[in-house]
Amino acid sequence: MKLSRPNSNSGIAIIIVMICVTVLSIMVGAFAYSMRVETTLARNANAEAVFYPLAQSAVDYCKAVLAIDCREEPFDAKTQFWAGGNTSTCSNDLFMAAQRTVDLGYGQFTWEMVDCESKANINAADQPMLDQAMRLQGIDAADSGPLTAAILDWIDRDKNPHLNGVESDFYESLDWPYKSKDAYMDDISELKLLRSMTDEIYGMDEELPPPPPPSLREQLRLGFPEPQARRAGLKDLFTPISAGLININTASTNVLQLVPFIDENTAQRIEECRNTQPFRNVGEGLLCAGLNQQVVGQIQRYFTVRSATFEAKITVQVGAMKRDYTALIRRNNPRDIQVLSFHWKQPKPPAAPPSNADPR
Repeated sequence: MKLSRPNSNSGIAIIIVMICVTVLSIMVGAFAYSMRVETTLARNANAEAVFYPLAQSAVDYCKAVLAIDCREEPFDAKTQFWAGGNTSTCSNDLFMAAQRTVDLGYGQFTWEMVDCESKANINAADQPMLDQAMRLQGIDAADSGPLTAAILDWIDRDKNPHLNGVESDFYESLDWPYKSKDAYMDDISELKLLRSMTDEIYGMDEELPPPPPPSLREQLRLGFPEPQARRAGLKDLFTPISAGLININTASTNVLQLVPFIDENTAQRIEECRNTQPFRNVGEGLLCAGLNQQVVGQIQRYFTVRSATFEAKITVQVGAMKRDYTALIRRNNPRDIQVLSFHWKQPKPPAAPPSNADPR
C-alpha cells in the first residue's frame, strides 16, 4: 500500500499568508493611530482659535478688577470682590458692575482669583521655616532633615550639599537621571523631583483620607469622631512666585504658623480678628492676636497686608465644550499690571469609583 505524502507547499503558503495578514494588521493599526493623533491635533488647533480670544478677554477682565481703586480699604483681604468676598465696604461703583460669569460673543467665561502672598515663598524659606512646615505635617525632625536639606540644595546656586543634603551627583545616578537645578523654583511641582519627597508630603489630592467603610458609617453618625483630615501639604504652604511676604489677611492658619512665635492658637486668633475686620497694617493683626510689642517688632517683617501676585483660574465655555486656563498676574500698582504666564490645562479624566464604594 502506497501512502500519499502531504504537500509541504500548502503549509508554507499558509505561513506566508499569516505573516502578510499580521504585517497588514500592524500597518493598519499604525495608520489608524496616526490618523487619530492628527485628528486630535487638528481639533485642538481649531479649539484654540475658538477658546483663546475668550480666555484672553477673561485675563484682561481680571486685570481690570485688580486695577479698581478702593481708597477705603488700603489692603487686600478675602472679603473683597477679587477674592470672592461680598462684605467689602468699598464704595467704588465699578465693583457693582463686575461679574463672576461673563457672556461674551459666542461663549462665556468664569473666573476666580487667589493671591500668591497667601502662601510663603519657597525660594525665600530658611531652615527654621522648612522645619516648621514638616512639623505641621507631623514629620519627626530626624526624618525631615534630609528633605529640608534637599530643598535648600535645589534652590541654592552652589554645588556644595547641606548636611544630609544632595546635589546633582545623586540625581544623575537615578534610573531616569537629571541635574539639580541650583536655582530658584519656577513651579511648586519641582518639589516632586526632590529626594525623599512623597505625594503625601507634597500634598497630592489623591492623598486625601478615604471615606470610612460602610460598617463604620452608622457608628460615626452615633457620635464617633470624624476621621482626621489630611494635613496641609507643601504645595498648600508654599509658592515659588510672590513678593516674598505673607499677607496676614489672606494666609491660612497653617501658613501663619510657619512664622516664629505663631502657634496654632495664635494663628486662630489672627483669623478670628480679621474675620471681624481685615487688618489695615501688620502690627494691628499681631497685637490683636495677643502678641507683645517686642515679638511684633521681630516678626512683622515676614508679613504684609497688600498682595502683588495673583493666580487667575478661568473656565471658558463655548456651547457644550469647556477649557480651563491659568494666568499669573503681577500688580505693581493699579496702573501697572502685568501677565507673567498664561496657559491652558488638560482636564484630568474622571476617577473610577472605588470597588468598595457604598452602593447607597
